[in-house]
Amino acid sequence: MRDLNPEVNEGLPVVPQLLTRHAADFLWAAKALAGLGYPEVNWNLGCPSGTVVAKGKGSGMLTDLEGMERFLDAVFEDITIDAVKIGMLHNKTAAEIVVNAIDTYSPSRIILDPVMISTSGNKLLQDDAIDIIVRELFKRTSLVTPNIDEAEFLSGMKITSEKEMCQAAEKLLSLGCRAVLMKGGHLKGKEMTDILYVSEASPLRLSAETVITTNGHGTGCTLSSAIAAYQALGKSLPDAVRLAKEYITKAITEGKDVRTGHGHGPLNHFFAPVPLVKTEIKG
Repeated sequence: MRDLNPEVNEGLPVVPQLLTRHAADFLWAAKALAGLGYPEVNWNLGCPSGTVVAKGKGSGMLTDLEGMERFLDAVFEDITIDAVKIGMLHNKTAAEIVVNAIDTYSPSRIILDPVMISTSGNKLLQDDAIDIIVRELFKRTSLVTPNIDEAEFLSGMKITSEKEMCQAAEKLLSLGCRAVLMKGGHLKGKEMTDILYVSEASPLRLSAETVITTNGHGTGCTLSSAIAAYQALGKSLPDAVRLAKEYITKAITEGKDVRTGHGHGPLNHFFAPVPLVKTEIKG
C-alpha cells in the first residue's frame, strides 16, 4: 500500500511499479535478468523477486523459497504494484507461493511467461509445478506468453505455421487463459510474427523482419516484462503488446552486432532510455 505513512508521502508524485518474478542465471544461459532491463529503461520502478538461481552449465537449480515468500509479502505490503510479470517457477512450492500471493494481494495486471522448455527441448520445470501453473495460474493471469516450444508442450500439438499457432492458442484459452500471446520467433521465415489471442476478439497479428543475430538471450523475458511495463503505465493489453513488440524488435536490432563474452549475447535493452514517469496524486 503506497501511503503507509501519509504524512511523509502527502503531495509527492508516484511512479508506476512493476513486480517481476524470474530466474537469475549468472552464466547468461537463459538471460532471465533481461526481465529487469525493460522496466528500468521504460519509466517503471522494477522490483525483482528471484525464484530460481541456475548453477553451472545445466547442473541444476537452487531455490530460496522462504526468501521468495518473505520478499513478496514485503513488497506487496509496502508498495502499490501496478503490474506483475511472472517467469520461471521451478517447482510446486514456488508456484503455490505465487498463487497465494496473487490471491492475497489481488494485483490486477499479471503477465505470465511460462518458462518451462529450454531451446534444446529439455523440460526446465518439475511436473507438479507445471500442473499448478496450468491449473491455478492460467486462470489468474491477464496474459500468457508461450514461445513455440512451450505452446507445443502445453497444447500437445506440433506448430509449424500461423494456422497451427491459432489452433494451439484456442487450446490454451480453453485451459482458462484470458489471453494468449503466441510468440512465433522460433518459426523459420523472413518475418518474426507474434499473435495475440483474446476470447471473443479478433487476433492481433504483429510482424517484424527477422533479424539475423546470435544476441537473442532474454528475448522472451524482455517481451513479457515490456508488456507488463506498458500495462503498469495504463495501456490496454493490445496496445501494451503492440508497443512491447516495437521495443523488442528495436532492442534486437540495436544489439545484433554487439559482442558480449564468447557465447550468445543479450539484447540492447538500453538503446533509448527515457525519463522516469511520475504521476501527481490529486485529492
